[in-house]
Amino acid sequence: MSQEKTLHVHDADYEMAPATYMDDRSLAKGGASWVQLAALGVSCVIAGEFAAWNYGIGLAGWGGLFIALVLMALMYFCLTFSLAELSSIIPTAGGGYGFARRAFGPSLGFLTGMAVVFEYTFVTAGVALFFEGYFASLTGIDGLVVLLPLYGIFFLVHLAGAKESMRLLMLLAALATLGLVSFIILMLPSFDWQNIIDLPVADAWGASDFLPQGYLGIWAGFPFAIAMFLAVEGIPLASEEAENPRKDVPKGLIAAVTILMAFAVLILLSAPGAAGSGTLVEGADPLMIAFTRVYGPDHPLRYIINISALVGITASFFSLIFAYSRQVFALSRAGYLPRFLSVTNKRKAPYMAILVPGAIAIGLTLTRATDQIIVIVVFSATLSYLLMLAAHISLRLRERNLKRPYKTPGGLVTSGIGFLLACLAFIVCISLSIVWSITALLCLGAFMLYFWFYSRHHLVAQAPEEEFETMRAATSELDGGEMR
Repeated sequence: MSQEKTLHVHDADYEMAPATYMDDRSLAKGGASWVQLAALGVSCVIAGEFAAWNYGIGLAGWGGLFIALVLMALMYFCLTFSLAELSSIIPTAGGGYGFARRAFGPSLGFLTGMAVVFEYTFVTAGVALFFEGYFASLTGIDGLVVLLPLYGIFFLVHLAGAKESMRLLMLLAALATLGLVSFIILMLPSFDWQNIIDLPVADAWGASDFLPQGYLGIWAGFPFAIAMFLAVEGIPLASEEAENPRKDVPKGLIAAVTILMAFAVLILLSAPGAAGSGTLVEGADPLMIAFTRVYGPDHPLRYIINISALVGITASFFSLIFAYSRQVFALSRAGYLPRFLSVTNKRKAPYMAILVPGAIAIGLTLTRATDQIIVIVVFSATLSYLLMLAAHISLRLRERNLKRPYKTPGGLVTSGIGFLLACLAFIVCISLSIVWSITALLCLGAFMLYFWFYSRHHLVAQAPEEEFETMRAATSELDGGEMR
């Protein structure tokens, strides 16, 4: 990287990259419609409809989990409406990092980006374990013979390029959606409200049949409610690969969160309503447990539901690799992370951004530390939500004249409600595991030290997310500033 000309902006130094730098780090343009972006958002999350949520019934009771779901759904609607506006302003692969960077400068921009990287890398490992659980339910086979081919196959698919990846994504999303719809239809004839409230009532404040763990059960239900939406906010990471990002990304975000809300409510009603809440408090494959309870272990449709679950979890696994690779790509292209991570292959796939975090995800999967992984995922996710919502509020207050092709309904009220609910979710996460929340914070702190002592002195002026500030600084320089 040429050191002849650097620009000092906001305690960071920008280097002018050689002419070929951005050519070697370009993604395939215009390959994704808003429908495909919505499918990406649904697919990122859909594993949460097949697994994990059921543990919340035991800790929160059905009513506690349902109230937590309503509150978290409201938070995600506020978040996605706010991100829709931000993505129409800054339609780049940087996603959350780009939004926070524009609002608060490079330090908080990098922190936001790394929180997103942690979220997607760790949740990829967790989803791989969900896949193993359903695969073992179907075949009796688990372990490395399942996990390593899963990673290997989908690394290869992503390396083939975005257009090919999106085609497979649409197929997986359609099959998973069909599986969920089939499950709900099969469960609803056996629905009985008494099945939902069949848990024993604890001796707790506000305990009842509806809230068997009392009011504090709502608190315990937050992480599991989040699991039914977590990662939908990754759609803006595909901005540079969208046909018309300023219009398609907002459409994709809103469509995805609406579909996920409908599925979350229907799954939470149909599975416990047919099989009983007490039946589902444990198990890595709650839909299969519910189906077996209602129809028995030998029903031929059992295999269809199980395969649909595997497809759905595979869709999430596939989409999460896409999401973490684009965030790592954007941070690397701008110089925050080592630059080799953003080089793309002949098919315009950021191969090192796919493989390096993927190798870390494999290592996390092999630890089988599912509980700890989930805590770090929720901690990182809610931290990034706080920063992105704060970015929306800040830009609305400080840069009112920005061109906004899409405007958030309700404006600051919407992002303010989302921010307050994200604060609540963040506090809940910390309270559930202080040790692992501190661990996540220390890991993020290590990356911030890398930024502070090295990468902030070697940022790239031509990176799309950085161009606004460097151009503004260059203009200021003409009026008497100093270029070093």
